[in-house]
Amino acid sequence: MMHVRRSPEEIAANRQRYEEHQKKGLEFAPKALPAPSPLPAPAIDAAAIIHQETIPGGWYWSTTVKRGEALRIDQGEGGSTVALVAWNATDTSERLNLVDTVKVQWTTALGKGRVIFSDMGRVMFSLIEDSSGAHDCLMGGSTAASNAARYPGAKTRNTRDNLVLVAGKLGLTRRDIPAILNLFAPVRVDDDGGFHWRGKLSNSGDYAELRAEMDMIVGFSNCPHPLDPDPVYAPKPVIVTRFRAPSPAADDLSRTATAEALRGFENNAAMLA
Repeated sequence: MMHVRRSPEEIAANRQRYEEHQKKGLEFAPKALPAPSPLPAPAIDAAAIIHQETIPGGWYWSTTVKRGEALRIDQGEGGSTVALVAWNATDTSERLNLVDTVKVQWTTALGKGRVIFSDMGRVMFSLIEDSSGAHDCLMGGSTAASNAARYPGAKTRNTRDNLVLVAGKLGLTRRDIPAILNLFAPVRVDDDGGFHWRGKLSNSGDYAELRAEMDMIVGFSNCPHPLDPDPVYAPKPVIVTRFRAPSPAADDLSRTATAEALRGFENNAAMLA
């Protein structure tokens, strides 16, 4: 495919058009998002806990989660990036779609109050708690090649291979794996489109809670992000807790913060009708 080099003037014009569309979109988002959730993470009511799993550094895990339940992903022992993918449990052709998640909310910054969409325009998750706000939905996960370059001579595991194993155990193939959400990966994009690791955006012990808005299968991989500057491959364990979430109130932030979220939940309601 031929690469088209665009002039600085064309790039500037495209950026201006994007910013005009963004401004119009954000005019329909009257509610400001809250500050990050406080640290340390509060205890979850023991009666609400359905299951708790510790994912060792470098390993993977998958689970089902039902609508109205939630998953807390807790770093626990320090900084770890957790890759997440998800499929509709009743139709795995519907899956996580980060392109739409970013596009319709006009931001790559996912944090408390945001939602995560499927490729069918429905809401898969609401971010109901998040102490970090430093997540990456653009770069993807580690591979055998990226690990070999970053940790020469070390024995490592990587996210691509882990998620292929997750998919295989679910009767899926690598073609069924969507783009991944990297939780606790403080990646930011500069004005020239370069990706940078901003470690100061993360805190030891960060956690996020994702409320399921449909029945899903969720896969995790606990491997260092490709931009993680630590020269030593030593991912820490993470704790995933599945629990019964409180029922959302009528003014639930994730459901009312943006017009796009409202439409997404309307699509969810139509699915359940």
